[in-house]
Amino acid sequence: MATRKNTQPPAPHAADSHDLIRVHGARVNNLKDVSIEIPKRRLTVFTGVSGSGKSSLVFDTIAAESQRLINETYSAFVQGFMPTLARPEVDVLDGLTTAIIVDQQRMGGDPRSTVGTATDANAMLRILFSRLGTPYIGSPKAFSFNVASISGAGAVTVERAGQKVKERRSFSITGGMCPRCEGRGSVTDLDLTQLFDSSRSLNEGAMTVPGYKPGGWSYRLYSESGLYDADKPIAKFTKRELHDFLYREPVRMKIAGINMTYEGLIPRIQKSMLAKDRESMQPHIREFVDRAVTFTTCPDCEGTRLTEAARSSKIKGVSIADACALQISDLARWVDGLDEPSVAPLLATLHHTLDSFVEIGLGYLSLDRPAGTLSGGEAQRVKMIRHLGSSLTDTTYVFDEPTTGLHPHDIQRMNKLLLRLRDKGNTVLVVEHKPETIVIADHVVDLGPGAGTAGGTVCFEGPVEGLRAAGTITGRHFDDRAALKDTVREPTGKLSIRGASTHNLRDVDVDIPLGVLTVVTGVAGSGKSSLIHGSVPRGEGVVSVDQSAIRGSRRSNPATYTGLLDPIRKAFAKAHGVKPALFSANSEGACPTCNGAGVIYTDLAMMAGVATTCEDCEGKRFQASVLDYRLGGRDISEVLAMPVTEATGFFASGEAATPAAHRILERLADVGLGYVSLGQPLTTLSGGERQRLKLATHMADKGGVYVLDEPTTGLHLADVEQLLGLLDRLVDSGKSVIVIEHHQAVMAHADWIVDLGPGAGHDGGRIVFEGTPAELVAARSTLTGEHLAQYVGA
Repeated sequence: MATRKNTQPPAPHAADSHDLIRVHGARVNNLKDVSIEIPKRRLTVFTGVSGSGKSSLVFDTIAAESQRLINETYSAFVQGFMPTLARPEVDVLDGLTTAIIVDQQRMGGDPRSTVGTATDANAMLRILFSRLGTPYIGSPKAFSFNVASISGAGAVTVERAGQKVKERRSFSITGGMCPRCEGRGSVTDLDLTQLFDSSRSLNEGAMTVPGYKPGGWSYRLYSESGLYDADKPIAKFTKRELHDFLYREPVRMKIAGINMTYEGLIPRIQKSMLAKDRESMQPHIREFVDRAVTFTTCPDCEGTRLTEAARSSKIKGVSIADACALQISDLARWVDGLDEPSVAPLLATLHHTLDSFVEIGLGYLSLDRPAGTLSGGEAQRVKMIRHLGSSLTDTTYVFDEPTTGLHPHDIQRMNKLLLRLRDKGNTVLVVEHKPETIVIADHVVDLGPGAGTAGGTVCFEGPVEGLRAAGTITGRHFDDRAALKDTVREPTGKLSIRGASTHNLRDVDVDIPLGVLTVVTGVAGSGKSSLIHGSVPRGEGVVSVDQSAIRGSRRSNPATYTGLLDPIRKAFAKAHGVKPALFSANSEGACPTCNGAGVIYTDLAMMAGVATTCEDCEGKRFQASVLDYRLGGRDISEVLAMPVTEATGFFASGEAATPAAHRILERLADVGLGYVSLGQPLTTLSGGERQRLKLATHMADKGGVYVLDEPTTGLHLADVEQLLGLLDRLVDSGKSVIVIEHHQAVMAHADWIVDLGPGAGHDGGRIVFEGTPAELVAARSTLTGEHLAQYVGA
């Protein structure tokens, strides 16, 4: 008899059952006990309105816990040098893999940080030139603008066979740093005409520096020093007197009967004003610094940051300074033409890195571009480069709106890269608003339904088709398309730009109409920012809202950032006849136990610090006596806990009526921040919320021309509608609005479009179209025209 074979499939291996990342009971920021299961080795997109909790779930919960667990695998000694991370507020996190975070944090603003140093491309070029460059000048350090040349000699005592022997030793390091500018590429000069009026004497009030008023101690230090005649006009000072006045080294001397330290005016100003961060200066000091300090290209190194020796060593007639100044796509071709077996592995790695730049759409950059000048989207893509050719699999890649700053044409390329990472066996988690990227997802998690306290729950989980039918805010707006306007506004004037040549612009002449909504567009790197930020004159009447990060600690909140707290404090003080400083948690009203922080931090060295709510003020940040003062039935801590919409009504009428506060609150509501509480720390706001907070503060500026740089960054499809309404209100109130933007809804809504291109870098920098959106769609003559026509269904 034939034996019957067992046809049952083998039991699955236990190791294959871990194919999900499980999150249970997440409560970080505004998340409300969120529990979800995310499939591994798939592309999952997290969406929802700005402030709904996407970043809290992806970055502050999943990615943060993965990084914390990896850090715990190192020894306590190593952990002491690493940032300490607290465990996120979550009940269960299961199935995590190593997380690689590629976020939109701006890259270091240090003037010595460039695209090349940030991506290791410079390190490889330095080795290449130290091996192949002629004449030979030294090790790779000799080509580094971060290493100074130093040498020294002296006696050292060495113990040998029980006897101490003195020996002479010398050392020298050959670095590539230009000694004049110290590797910065530019030197700062003070314009002396802004410091004093040379036709007057000190006793006639010659000095014009803020804070140096005649009669004040800062002024008397110079007028009564006795080093020169205070009645003699500065123009008639001898060389010695002028040196003592401007450059004298610090010296103790008796001035007006008091022992004081006398120091030349220029070093004194450099220490007291120029050493500070520009953002932290008082407005009148900042205005003086902008006026008095001039940045000029270093005359010794011509802006290359390198010594003459480093620039003299060449490969095939090209120095390292020339190589770094080349557009990366051109540099890749030059490296491709080098055939030298002795450095073959180095050339292969360098070639791969440069090709990754081109593939990711950044071939238009150069390696000497300062890292601080990259936009958020460019910075994120630069960080992606090191991961593109990685052999790692089964890792989790976490992206924060990777399409930011990308033209619709470039988004398709980004989508391919995300899918390539997934197809290598990785889990890809993406926080995103653009439908073009959401549509390629294997799995979608939609958070909401609202923002802030109205969000923090999962509204939908499943495939993209299910999202369309789900009825959530994202589902309802998923297929929204802004229509072209039937009629466009007529301009009231024009802003003429002639011969613009900043960066890659090619003597561009363009007339930007005033009194209308103008959108400047083009592929990434085509020269949009160079044209607008480089050519629209800064000054009276021009309000520029760029993408620079908001500076603020956990003590900063919307009330302090917008200046809203000042009228509120004054209203409380006036109602009770006390000092306004009592109603500040950073001043006299602060709880003495926690110093107004609301929490007490305990440092545990290499382990995560513990933050406990202050028991004295119960997290309210104020002294108990301050909370006895009420305005309209509320104390100051209750006012700061109000959302903007509630506070707008509270300060509109009745006992608490404060017109100055009401005006600021109305602007916050106008930009769609009605749900944010006045005292919410800035560090907990999402990227889109910070952008709109900055816009709200600038709306108060007296200006006729508003320049906005990608205001849709971080905005949900539903929020874009509100932004378009805001732009319309600005234009209808008589303002001119110029928007640098890629979002097709904003393009369709424009009265006038200026399109730059046709490509990026030296393939761009020209005006390829000027006209109305309808004319652009009809012509379809540019990449933007093609994509806008597809978007509006023309």
